[in-house]
Amino acid sequence: MQKQEILKKYFGYTNFREGQEILVDSILRGQDTLGIMPTGAGKSVCYQVPALMLSGITVVISPLISLMKDQVSSLNQAGIHAAYINSSLTENQIKKAMEYAIKGQYKIIYVAPERLETYEFINFAQNAEISMVTVDEAHCISQWGQDFRPSYLKIVSFVKGLRKRPIISAFTATATEQVKEDIICVLGLSNPQVLVSGFDRKNLYFSVEKPKSKDRFIVDYIEKHKDDSGIIYCATRKNVEKVCEILEKSNVPAAKYHAGMDNHTRNENQEDFIYDRKPVMVATNAFGMGIDKSNVRFVIHYNMPQSMENYYQEAGRAGRDGEDSECILLYSGQDLIINRFLIENKEIKNEDMRDNYKIIQTHDEMRLQQMNRYCLTKDCLRGYILQYFGEHSKIRCENCSNCQREYKEEDKTEEALQIIECVREMRGRYGINVVAGTLNGASRAKLREYHVEKFNAYGAMKSYNEDEIKQIINEMIEAGYLMVTQDKYALVKLGVHAQDLTEKNTGFVMKYAVASETEKTDTESGAGKHRTRKSDVLNGRGLELFEQLRRLRTEIAKEEGVPPYIVFSDKTLVEMCAEIPFNREEMMRVAGVGENKFNKYGKRFIDEIFSFTNGIKEKTYFGERAVLFADNEISSYQSSMKRKTRRKSSEKSPFFINSQQAEAFPYKERYLVTELAVALTEISDKEAVKKLTGADIFRYVIGEGWADEIYIEGRRKKVIYEMGKTAGLVMGIRISKKETEYEDIYYTEHAQKLIVAHYTRAD
Repeated sequence: MQKQEILKKYFGYTNFREGQEILVDSILRGQDTLGIMPTGAGKSVCYQVPALMLSGITVVISPLISLMKDQVSSLNQAGIHAAYINSSLTENQIKKAMEYAIKGQYKIIYVAPERLETYEFINFAQNAEISMVTVDEAHCISQWGQDFRPSYLKIVSFVKGLRKRPIISAFTATATEQVKEDIICVLGLSNPQVLVSGFDRKNLYFSVEKPKSKDRFIVDYIEKHKDDSGIIYCATRKNVEKVCEILEKSNVPAAKYHAGMDNHTRNENQEDFIYDRKPVMVATNAFGMGIDKSNVRFVIHYNMPQSMENYYQEAGRAGRDGEDSECILLYSGQDLIINRFLIENKEIKNEDMRDNYKIIQTHDEMRLQQMNRYCLTKDCLRGYILQYFGEHSKIRCENCSNCQREYKEEDKTEEALQIIECVREMRGRYGINVVAGTLNGASRAKLREYHVEKFNAYGAMKSYNEDEIKQIINEMIEAGYLMVTQDKYALVKLGVHAQDLTEKNTGFVMKYAVASETEKTDTESGAGKHRTRKSDVLNGRGLELFEQLRRLRTEIAKEEGVPPYIVFSDKTLVEMCAEIPFNREEMMRVAGVGENKFNKYGKRFIDEIFSFTNGIKEKTYFGERAVLFADNEISSYQSSMKRKTRRKSSEKSPFFINSQQAEAFPYKERYLVTELAVALTEISDKEAVKKLTGADIFRYVIGEGWADEIYIEGRRKKVIYEMGKTAGLVMGIRISKKETEYEDIYYTEHAQKLIVAHYTRAD
């Protein structure tokens, strides 16, 4: 059977997703393979398809029992015979599984890395034909990965002990360049096919919120998302217990999971979550790596994680089915202190790692500071994540909280110079708290102990509170005027650009978020207004059918003893609602319906659809059917729905002016973008249309390829391209309130006419 036939027969898809076929082909050529693909991109298909085509057995090394069970259950549902071998089985069950594998009954066997050292498994491996060893969650093999497992090092000696070296394939979702090189080196991959398909998860909306009360935020958020399944991550067991108790008191069916609970309770709670009996899980990072639940609609971090790797892997558990989902991080300065304590008291179990303890601790501290910068940046959050993993990105993604906010700029040159003088006077011997306290003129015991009142800078910024001073300091760190040492003390020192500010008469301008009209009137938990769903393509009748099919799926899942998403995903149900299949041929056209699943469930779903529609092919969706599900994705329609959903958040229309209003525009020699936005708003019908902002105009300018905002030596800088110069954009010097100079873009009369024409709607 060819790879395309296998893909359709067992997995229900007619085409491979981006990158999958490259990895499948490299394995079939007998080449070692490393795939670094985002969560939800279909990594498992990359080794499962060739495993069914290779002559022998594929051994998949997986870190968690729950992950193995989930994968084997999905394969069995698809009609593929697979098994797992781990501590949850009796010795007799393990023996039987290995016997069946040698006889050819199982093509794929999942094992825990610890199992590779046992006599029984080594004996099995010596007598079986092993065509491929696949390492799942391969970042666990690197001590610089966030989930380093010493047991993964056993893989190397296991492979060396086999009579014939098999193909080695490895897969992970999160790997920096250092971790990628570690995987290749430690596993001894020979001339591997390496594919990094990109880290971007376009269906995820990223948000950093700083609510006055995290508890209130969570209760409000879940109240607005009652029908959704989600995970709330906490840094400590204590917080898990507290948050779960708060939710239970609010009548939210929530489960909890942390290492302090007994195995039976943990497993019971995990199943409650997977089977949607309790759709919200509150957990420490001990939970999740083995969870393949496709319909997780949100992941909220109650505390800041210790690294970007941890954050992106945990946040990536949202939206595995491709639906729009939200990743919200609730930040407070206390999170940094908690994580620093956890790093300092980290238990090192591996003897080899103890020798490198200081190096590892310094590395952890560096990653923590990079995570903290993510929480503080005012630039695109998606861009920050992608750049961290070495991927170039646009300055704005338009699908994160920072891109959705409007910012105003304020000159803080004088304050920045005062901070630089303070750090210079302190000779870089203190952290951000001491620097901020000194400038504020605070009189805490610790500050008195350091005798900070003797510094000339003491009280120099007493009109600011300490949080405001820290905010300025963090912006200066981001701009390179200051730096923080990469150790647990995190001392503030002068940065590489400090001299530019003091000697070159350059200005330091800070961005401040401007609360939108909806944020002013909404609750603190304003996150979540941007989500659309693939089920949004369905009209009223379509949604009724969708709910009916979901009930049928739940009924079948209970009968089969499997999670509902293993029967069919939401995405597959939505396509059934649009397709209205009345026979086998029509049902097999639905993405996600393979032969085995059709034989098991197809008739029941067809009967349900036939009964609902009375055998009439009615239209159950908006728009054109051919556009909705092109390449099994709902992309172009989803984009239009997102625009439509955002319009619903206000009764006013998106900004526009009519031709008569356009004639009244007050042209000048040149405008700044904020001035241009004000002038356009003034001539508009303010009761009918939303206010136009400078950020709106600049987004249009970027989209036209006229200008952009880029990073040069770690600093933000606006640039004008050739098309922008032709359009009438010019770079000019701007004088701040503090009489310092900095560059900004000006819009000449020609540019003004183009902008006015863009916003003018025909009468």
